[in-house]
Amino acid sequence: MTSKRSYKHLAVAALSVSLAALLSDCAAVGTPDGGAYDETPPRVTGSNPKMEETGVKGKKVTIDFNEFIKLENASEKVVISPPQAEQPEIKVNGKKIQIELIDSLKPNTTYSIDFADGIVDNNEGNPLGDFCFRFSTGDSIDTLEVSGYVLDAEDLEPVSGMTVGLYKDLADSAFETKPFDRVARTDSRGHFTIRGVAPGEYRAFAVMDMDGTFNYSARNEMVAWYDSIIVPYSRPDVRTDSIFNDDGEFDSLRVVDYIHYFPDDIVLLASTAKPDIQYLARSEREKHEKFSLQFALPMDSMPEITGINFNADSAYVLQHSIGFDTLTFWMRDTSVYYMDTLSITVSYLGSDTLGQLVPMTDTLDLVPKESRATILAKLEKEKKEKAEELEKKIRKLEKNQDTLAIQALLEPEPPAFLPVKLDGGSSISVYKQIKVTFDQPVEFLSDTAVHVFEQHDSLWDAIPFEFTRDSIDILTFMLDAEWQPGQTYNVRIDSASILGIWGQMNTKLEEKISFAGLEEFSTLTVNFTDTRPGYTVCLISDKKIVRQAKLEPGSNSIDFFLLKPGDYFVSMFDDVNGNGIWDTGDWYNRQQPESTYYINRKFTLKADWYHETEPWNVSSEPLITQKPADLSEAKTEKAKADTHKKNVERLEKKATQIQAQKKKKEQKEEERKKRREEFKAMFKFL
Repeated sequence: MTSKRSYKHLAVAALSVSLAALLSDCAAVGTPDGGAYDETPPRVTGSNPKMEETGVKGKKVTIDFNEFIKLENASEKVVISPPQAEQPEIKVNGKKIQIELIDSLKPNTTYSIDFADGIVDNNEGNPLGDFCFRFSTGDSIDTLEVSGYVLDAEDLEPVSGMTVGLYKDLADSAFETKPFDRVARTDSRGHFTIRGVAPGEYRAFAVMDMDGTFNYSARNEMVAWYDSIIVPYSRPDVRTDSIFNDDGEFDSLRVVDYIHYFPDDIVLLASTAKPDIQYLARSEREKHEKFSLQFALPMDSMPEITGINFNADSAYVLQHSIGFDTLTFWMRDTSVYYMDTLSITVSYLGSDTLGQLVPMTDTLDLVPKESRATILAKLEKEKKEKAEELEKKIRKLEKNQDTLAIQALLEPEPPAFLPVKLDGGSSISVYKQIKVTFDQPVEFLSDTAVHVFEQHDSLWDAIPFEFTRDSIDILTFMLDAEWQPGQTYNVRIDSASILGIWGQMNTKLEEKISFAGLEEFSTLTVNFTDTRPGYTVCLISDKKIVRQAKLEPGSNSIDFFLLKPGDYFVSMFDDVNGNGIWDTGDWYNRQQPESTYYINRKFTLKADWYHETEPWNVSSEPLITQKPADLSEAKTEKAKADTHKKNVERLEKKATQIQAQKKKKEQKEEERKKRREEFKAMFKFL
């Protein structure tokens, strides 16, 4: 039996628990968020020599900062003018950067050490953007600047890492014999700024300086040059800056005075010259049955191939590229291509030390990646594994007494056939070329091997067609007929009608080809305000050129019919020499690359739809802004710590936490009310 006193003790205990719970709720506190991130970049507090000091004799520079700093990608971002033949020593020590120049200092010269945005603080990575330290060995500082962009001439893509320089020597030979007077390097946007320039006349060049000579010393270096003389100057100017409040919202505009340096819009179009020296660039034998030779330039005459350890007469079938610079030799005789080493001599016209074509002979030993013994061992292993697998299946079938299945498994494997592939499809454009491809050259093809039928209701009528070997690719045949939009065709190739060079014959092939109706396509007309005979327009889809057409003489527009619906971009190059392809520049012949232009917009074409561009003046927009962003491959430099963005994210996170804490507090308040009611009820009971 429980006494009234016992009930009181239980009530007091429960009361104590309730009081403790109430007190613990009152003591709950929020989690601190760590405070705002630092958005301030490092600040220079001093240097030796002083910034823009004159009469400097020493080759050591020390720059002090107000906080610990890092120097990112010094070899890429730090550029010193005049260029240094021997790389300077650059060290970061806490809050200091120390630079020691190894080259002798030039008299009466302004030296600039351009760090770009390479200096960042040690914690948040805030960059000290566009920082350049200057001093002079003379009694004055040269302060002029020249800036602009380097673009790939073929596709107007920004070129990063190009060395851009100025010469006071205006002779062409300076670019090949002297280092630049002043230099800079392009960033990921292709942008450059050459600082510390003295008044005068200059010529501007850019080179992908692979050997560190600060000039054009190798033909395989990407190169660009500006045809006009540059005269740097400056003038006072104003710009409008936007001011934002602490919440990152626009507050007002401010007019700022500054010194504007010109020219600031130079565009250098870079390309790599085609090789002009003929030589055997590469020989390769990926498989036993074929080998290839690649020459630096297209061949004017075929090389003579002589077999050393085999008879090369009629031993191969030749496949060549359009320019005859790549030759592939398909060996006919299996007893020859089974050899692990084919020894040959290649006689051709190659360039001597003076660049003149003279007879040359190279001796080659052509060895495949895998020996014949290795291949046979693999085949034997596969054969053994198949036999073991077959034996397992037969034992399993014997238990079930399935004699028919066992007989089927014991049937001999069919002989290897010549693989044939028809590149057709359904709902395709009549512009599509229908190809039939093989994995080896064709030795024989019957005149009656191929048949083409056109569907009319439920009937199939034979139609005339042409089936011809491609003029370049000997593994491909072209199937041409008067294809009609909206029609379906049946292509049949009879079995045993085609023979490969290794004795294999084809099996029967039968496939349907369906061409889409006209209503499923779109049309785009490109109009011009000015025209030249060489204008060649390219349509780009999925970053690939899908159509190309040349402007006809006397016409100011080009029509592109039967285009699949989708997104397209328009580019154009000026085919000056009329060879149908874009051509690089050549400094030695003083020939700039052929010009390229873009319409900076996307054309979204719909089925059964016609679109016409506005008249296009190709030079109305600066080259640097012509290429659509969707086509650009330019990668921006690794983003610095965007502390303002991080602070915004921090505030958003804090607001979310506050809302969650408020909701939690309300829930706890409800719980406390409930407990107070229980508390009152307990006192009433007592």
